[in-house]
Amino acid sequence: MAEAVTAAHAPIGVDVEAGKTYFWCACGKSASQPFCDGSHKGGPFSPVAYTPTRTGQVWLCACKRSHKAPLCDGTHKTLA
Repeated sequence: MAEAVTAAHAPIGVDVEAGKTYFWCACGKSASQPFCDGSHKGGPFSPVAYTPTRTGQVWLCACKRSHKAPLCDGTHKTLA
C-alpha cells in the first residue's frame, strides 16, 4: 500500500466557511497544502471533500496520517 508524503509535522490552521466544500490533499504532494492542487494525478491517492458545518478556523492534517482526516487528530506527535 502506498504511503502519503508527510507535508508537515504539525496541522495547518485554516479559516473555512460553513457549507462550502474544500478538497484536502491526501497525497502530501500539493504545493497548496493543505488543499489539493492535482499533484496526486496518476497515483493511488484522491483528495478528500470536506464541507464544514460551521464557519471559523479548523486544523487540517498535514502529516497525512490522521484517523479523522482531513481534521488533525494529533497523530503527527507520534511521528519520528
